[in-house]
Amino acid sequence: MSPPDPITAAESPRALAALNAWLGERSASERVAWGLANLAGGHALSSSFGAQAAVSLHLVTQHKPDIPVILIDTGYLFPETYRFVDELTERLSLDLRVYRPQIGIAWMEARMGRLWEQGQDGLERYNRLRKVEPMQRALRELGARTWISGLRRSQSRSRAGIDFLQLHDGRWKLHPLADWSDRDVWNYLQANELPYHPLWHQGYVSIGDVHTTRPLEAGMTEEETRFFGLKRECGLHESWEGAGQAA
Repeated sequence: MSPPDPITAAESPRALAALNAWLGERSASERVAWGLANLAGGHALSSSFGAQAAVSLHLVTQHKPDIPVILIDTGYLFPETYRFVDELTERLSLDLRVYRPQIGIAWMEARMGRLWEQGQDGLERYNRLRKVEPMQRALRELGARTWISGLRRSQSRSRAGIDFLQLHDGRWKLHPLADWSDRDVWNYLQANELPYHPLWHQGYVSIGDVHTTRPLEAGMTEEETRFFGLKRECGLHESWEGAGQAA
């Protein structure tokens, strides 16, 4: 049976649910192929170049080698992350598009202090300034009407209910790896001789900015390794209503 078409799914929650059920019966590779063929272009893939980023980068570029790959450079990434970006960009011949916040790190700190040390409100303002605004700008400038992301349900409680396909800020968002386990990721990396982020081997299970990322230690949950345990999401994959009013 053919799936509901995207236009119908955009207008009907029931059709969107049926489309997600259909996608759930396909492999991740088939989901990517279907999305590229049926969802509105342009298409773009985002990556934080985190612990297991090589999976989505390799999977999607096998179908569309020239897809724009968006990296949001907050200015506070680990040195190992920048080197990992260089390694994967060269190895996979990525069309890397780096977007940065409009305000530099020194100016931001002079004006607002260390936002990441100012509780949950400070973290949310930091994330809007240094992550959400650049991503909104990237998708807008690239004309992306379909955004592909490597989110997985097993990564955190906040992602446990993500669909393969959803509408986000007026565009399609496709999560072809949504139902993958850590074992699935490991098998794919091994089968395709792809690397983990170098900090993975030092106990970092989720890797973001240097000041809000900690290695996993005894007694901690994975969610406590980011943002001092105050929150899990950085805002990129949440509703953006009002997010542009950050400064």
